[in-house]
Amino acid sequence: MLFSLYKWIFVCLLFLSIFSSSCSGDGIQDQPNILLIFVDDLGKEWVSAYGADDIETPHIDQLAETGLMFKNFYVNPQCTPSRMSLFTGQYPFRHGWVNHWDVPRWGGGAHYDWNVNPGLGRAMHEAGYKTASVGKWQVNDFRVQPDAMKNHGFDDWCMWTGFEAGNPSSGERYWDPYLHTREGSRTYEGDFGEDVFTDFLISFMEENKDDPMFLYYAMCLTHTPFVATPAEPDATEKYARHKAMVRYMDLQVGKLVKSLDDLGLRENTIIVFTTDNGTTRSITGSLNGRKVKGGKARMTESGTAVPFIVNCPSMVPMGETTDALGDITDILPTFTELGQADLTEIYTFDGASFADLLLSNSKDSKRDWIMSMGGGNNAALSEKGVENQYRFRDRVLRDKEYKLYVSTDRKPEQLYDLKNDPYETQNLVTSKDPEIQQIIQKLWKVVETFPEVDSDPQYIPLGPQAWDVEVTVESQKWKK
Repeated sequence: MLFSLYKWIFVCLLFLSIFSSSCSGDGIQDQPNILLIFVDDLGKEWVSAYGADDIETPHIDQLAETGLMFKNFYVNPQCTPSRMSLFTGQYPFRHGWVNHWDVPRWGGGAHYDWNVNPGLGRAMHEAGYKTASVGKWQVNDFRVQPDAMKNHGFDDWCMWTGFEAGNPSSGERYWDPYLHTREGSRTYEGDFGEDVFTDFLISFMEENKDDPMFLYYAMCLTHTPFVATPAEPDATEKYARHKAMVRYMDLQVGKLVKSLDDLGLRENTIIVFTTDNGTTRSITGSLNGRKVKGGKARMTESGTAVPFIVNCPSMVPMGETTDALGDITDILPTFTELGQADLTEIYTFDGASFADLLLSNSKDSKRDWIMSMGGGNNAALSEKGVENQYRFRDRVLRDKEYKLYVSTDRKPEQLYDLKNDPYETQNLVTSKDPEIQQIIQKLWKVVETFPEVDSDPQYIPLGPQAWDVEVTVESQKWKK
């Protein structure tokens, strides 16, 4: 009898040991896999889960139907500011990439410098993750820094660097793409870029499925140029090609989800689907019966408020929609908390983790406000390097109801009641209503916490390269 009791206790302890080894904290599995799908130039009006009328995106819809869909998630309205905020967990006023800058195209010794900036890839790698990156990069020139991806914390990679000045072949990202791997850069004749990326990522998953993985897929789709896809090779007209590209993007999502299922990784993989900014302005879609012009580079909601869906059957709430506030600076602290990574104390981070929201430990995020900045123009090259063209870049802040535009001269410029005026038609900033003025003051207190002068991009300059583009600085256009 005593032996049976000891045996029963032993089995219970063994069970608890196994259970605790697969879970830690408040229900979070020990270092879950994370797949971040980061689509280029796509607003909510082209995702049917959000109410798009002109397209069907069944694979993304399935993620939303069995996961958590955000209504209020902000990015910056252009490529470089968004990507740098994703990688660093900082707003553009801090990391300095306030405006768009194609490093391989415009040179100037500028680059995403791992020596002076935080990095999501490095943080996940240092936490013990196997890390892979595929797709668009654009913030380092691989001719100058061929091991940039390794230094950013990735074990393997297959990247489109972005157009390299003086190298016409590098402009191709879709058909016959010019891509960079550990073996160097070359043209993949006869291939379609997204197929190369997804196949590469799936191979990486097969080889590393027994380890925790952080997978970053920065799609080139659905950015211009408009092209026919392998699934719709006969598409010729602009809108037909755009829709074909959106549908092919959705197919890649489905392909990756199926691979996770086939490898037995689905239950322990957190999939995050989002985009870097709104749709290109030459394309108009329809959202819940209303025409929406692409908002890329604009501070309107169509440029800044993007799809954000999180899915993991064993951890993330299923079939729910949240009005919790989140923005792109939150991704780094969220992923590092989920992955149990340590963030070095030498950096200041602006984001706030919403891991508790994903794990059903909270019904809301820690956010009272979110922000977007960096629309409009590009940076410029001066004798000092890459400099922003404004001392204080315009920006928008919002809570769950109201959105405040802040001008380059640091003044409240526009206020909109997004709950009752989601398309921003009635500017309330001059209203005499005491409640409106209180709302402006509430949001303005946040503005007062920002530095009066935005940082310029933070990097140790590289030496001049033969392919650097000569830029004449027109000082009369500068606001500094």
